[in-house]
Amino acid sequence: MTKRHLTYLACTAAIVASGLAAAPSADHRSVHRVTPGQSIQKAVDAAEPGDTVLIAPGTYKESVSITVSDVTLRGSGAGRTVLVPGTGKDACAEAGNGICITGTDKEPLEDVSVRSLTLRGYEKNGLWATRTEKLEVRGVTSEKNGQWGIAEERSVRSLLSHNVARDNGDAGLFVSNTIDTEEGARDADGTVIRDNRMLGNRIGVTVRRLRNLSVERNEATGNCAAVFVVGDESTPRAGDLSVTRNHIHANNKHCAATPRLPFLQGSGIVLTGAEDTVVARNRVENNQGTSPLSGGIVLFKSFVGAVNERNDIRDNLVTGNSPADLANRDTATTNTFRGNTCTLSEPAGMC
Repeated sequence: MTKRHLTYLACTAAIVASGLAAAPSADHRSVHRVTPGQSIQKAVDAAEPGDTVLIAPGTYKESVSITVSDVTLRGSGAGRTVLVPGTGKDACAEAGNGICITGTDKEPLEDVSVRSLTLRGYEKNGLWATRTEKLEVRGVTSEKNGQWGIAEERSVRSLLSHNVARDNGDAGLFVSNTIDTEEGARDADGTVIRDNRMLGNRIGVTVRRLRNLSVERNEATGNCAAVFVVGDESTPRAGDLSVTRNHIHANNKHCAATPRLPFLQGSGIVLTGAEDTVVARNRVENNQGTSPLSGGIVLFKSFVGAVNERNDIRDNLVTGNSPADLANRDTATTNTFRGNTCTLSEPAGMC
């Protein structure tokens, strides 16, 4: 080998070594492992941005608070890693929640991921998130909680996917602008609710006072109502949403009236006080009841009198629902029903 070749190789090796030294290393991301008898919260408290808390199979009696961005909390599979209420006195436990993900208005919590575990039997919510950005909840089973299975407010660009919400006291999945103040709809900035299963809840999915969001390819059955898009007279209005390719069937559980809603039974997809929403290519079958909100796809004036406007109900398969497959019980004239396959409608002529 010539002297020139040796000099070239030496220089190349120096450059490569220098580049490797300067590059950030994936090894800087730590994995904190938790086994039965250990505290998940202690591992979360030790985690830094980029870290993963990996929870072994077992049952853990505690609530967990996440307040650091870019942290992943991962179980070993729903049904294998199970969180249930414990005796802790932290704020999340005292609020009755299983997992709390909490940012601030000035500094939203970013890139938090919760995966592959079960949340069961909490007094209020299985998972509660507020002021987050790009939250991902995937492969989580949230069941038998007193209020909501998986819930968030004041959050943007979330992905809720491949979860199971079962037998929760109110909504299985609940997304909202805010729960403690009155204000207009917030822009969810492309939040996606996709490929989830909702069974036996009061409502499968509630989308309340939000814009720019999609609900797609979910299955809801055995609930009192499957999908609620809720708005009111506030500005901006709720809407600019899509509800597409969902399978909504036999949501015939009976739920008693509340101060805000009549009794619920047999409601498929309900829009109340919403605008500019597309409800398309859904399969809505055998939802039957006698509530004012019963039926396959229902437009209903909100309970503060706000009408639905400019919503497009199209290309849905809507069959076997009672008292109607399609029900326009609103007073606005700007909503459209087209290309749907159905048998009965209110008023007649929309099938």
